[in-house]
Amino acid sequence: MTDCTPRLFEYPACKRRKVEAEFSGGDVTTDAGVLLLRQVDRKIGLTQAVSRQLKNGRDQSKVEHSITDMIRQRVYGLAL
Repeated sequence: MTDCTPRLFEYPACKRRKVEAEFSGGDVTTDAGVLLLRQVDRKIGLTQAVSRQLKNGRDQSKVEHSITDMIRQRVYGLAL
């Protein structure tokens, strides 16, 4: 069977450095999609916008995780 999948992908340079992706290393992870999701979320600000719309009635002296962090955890978890 013919393998038509390119082994090397080149991307635009980042800070004058060449960026390449090579997929010949075998299976490394199945959760890498969350990295892309995080970058998209950072760019469009979806979870930040959602968290601004929610009222936070918690006692702030007892809060360990922000509403934004909890929204991100839930959205990313569902996506995975």
